[in-house]
Amino acid sequence: MAIEITFPDGNKKSFDEPVTGLAIAQGISPGLAKKAVVVKVDGELWDLTRPIDRNAAISILTRDAPEALEVIRHDAAHVLAQAVQELYPGTQITFGPATETGFYYDFARETPFTEADLDKIEQRMREIVKRDLPIRREIWPRERVIEHFDRHGETFKAEWVREGIAPDEPISIYRQGEDWLDMCLGPHLPSTGQLGTAFKLTKVSGAYWRGDANNAQLQRIYGVAFATEDELKAYLKMVEEAEKRDHRKLGRALDLFHIQDEAVGQVFWHPKGWTLYRTLENYVRRQLEAAGYVEVKTPLLVDRKLWEASGHWENYRKNMFIAEVDEGDEAGVQRKSVLAVKPMNCPCHVQIFRQGIRSYRDLPLRMAEFGACHRYEPSGALHGLMRVRGFVQDDAHIFCTEEQVSSETVAFCDLLKRMYKDLGFDDVRVKFSDRPAHRAGDDAVWDRAEGALRKAVEDAGLPYSMNPGEGAFYGPKLEFVLRDAIGRDWQCGTLQVDFVLPERLDAEYVAEDGSRKRPVMLHRAVLGSFERFIGILIENHAGAFPFWLAPVQVVVAPIVSDADGYATEVCEALKRAGIRAETDLRNEKINYKIREHATHKIPVIAVVGRKEAEERTVTLRFRGQDQQKTVPFDAVLAHLEP
Repeated sequence: MAIEITFPDGNKKSFDEPVTGLAIAQGISPGLAKKAVVVKVDGELWDLTRPIDRNAAISILTRDAPEALEVIRHDAAHVLAQAVQELYPGTQITFGPATETGFYYDFARETPFTEADLDKIEQRMREIVKRDLPIRREIWPRERVIEHFDRHGETFKAEWVREGIAPDEPISIYRQGEDWLDMCLGPHLPSTGQLGTAFKLTKVSGAYWRGDANNAQLQRIYGVAFATEDELKAYLKMVEEAEKRDHRKLGRALDLFHIQDEAVGQVFWHPKGWTLYRTLENYVRRQLEAAGYVEVKTPLLVDRKLWEASGHWENYRKNMFIAEVDEGDEAGVQRKSVLAVKPMNCPCHVQIFRQGIRSYRDLPLRMAEFGACHRYEPSGALHGLMRVRGFVQDDAHIFCTEEQVSSETVAFCDLLKRMYKDLGFDDVRVKFSDRPAHRAGDDAVWDRAEGALRKAVEDAGLPYSMNPGEGAFYGPKLEFVLRDAIGRDWQCGTLQVDFVLPERLDAEYVAEDGSRKRPVMLHRAVLGSFERFIGILIENHAGAFPFWLAPVQVVVAPIVSDADGYATEVCEALKRAGIRAETDLRNEKINYKIREHATHKIPVIAVVGRKEAEERTVTLRFRGQDQQKTVPFDAVLAHLEP
């Protein structure tokens, strides 16, 4: 029976027998066959050497295609595994997927890998690439796979097959050369030589078999891989720059904050860091007030009954900190009360909405809170300000009618883009996260919520990409991803449409016709959490904050002690004008003072000496500029921002 292949341009070609993607590519042109890495068959990626045995729509992908990059990275993981087993016989392989920037592979080995081992392993990987070993896909019955792995001492692989794969399910095996193979779904490149050399091993860390801390500990080797050497070099340069910008290092160097073991995952803000925090908070508050939000404050400890009613107890209990207390009623009867430290603010905001009778005239009600939240994060996941257990959200909930969802979404998107621009982020993208597998509410409710949100984001004129299955358990959401100064992406803002929580917590309003209706609840945040966003700000600006955000905006430094009095006068005048200014009256040379304050990334250093004191002038030196300018004392404010 002839097999009909349909190409992306709509043309078709028939073959008398099954044909591989590689053979099709060779038939088109030898150049395409040389560049091809994988074939897409009816939307699914296949190996180039896998026979296509049915009518299908196909496209040949070269290594510059985004989808091909995941295949390249997956191949790098397999080459890593082969290199390790060649160098360290007896090491067991487990699994190694592609990641967002590269790959990793988990190994079982008694002797720990060291950083020094990585160079040796990477060199062996390059040798395997140079061998240009053919990669072949084979289909084995389950029992043969188990027998093979048992015979070779691969107990983890054998266990996985026994417990995770049905008896009658065939298993795909990928063989690299003749002597090494791995169980894998694929697809893979035709040979190891096509992997190229645009990869690098980066680190080794611990991991657990099947991700369970109760299981055996494994060793995970990470690497990065790209389609070209130029892309690899660009990435490594970005990593080098990111290390310089690490907010934990800059936090210490600029005396902003610290974290210690006595309060795991929580921040000790120092005076300069807290000044930065309050400056950001006050900015957000001004924006919210101008946009018609009202600010509230809700309790930190809330009885589990509310969390059960909202659905958070069922869906979020493992991340909640719990306090059990003895309560006594008026009769002296003792009972246990279980309280949760709130991990989010939304159920509490519904309680405020429910106080009194709400009318349609009250909607939309935009309710904001700088809400202190606490969530249990495993200690291994904590990372400076980026991942903490105690944080404050710039949280708000908009209670509105279903007809108001679109206009409120448009207004929020405009607010978010404006705020991000003020904070130094112009490149913002949107992801649409739809219903997850585990969720509250029936499909009809989710259809309405997703439809309302899709219309809203389209009304806002925002292009978006889909993020399937990543919505909250109570509703779909938009995720706003901003790109920083060195090209990294950060997901910060969110907007979620929720038909479920108002129903569960019995929120209602009186409609125009006198009937009782449920409001729609829009959960929204711009920064996400202040802690994480400040970490992003530190790294985006490399600690050199714009003038309006800098904890110390101006340091007034006298050249000689005779000018100390004038320096103090200048500083006090700046403070009265609302400038965050300090004096440096130390008995040090002016060049030493300038170097030190430049290291601390102070935006403006105001230098005064005898001449400035006599002429009532100030010499201004701006961060990052070699030039300086001398201005009259009463004109300093007009010249502070270059």
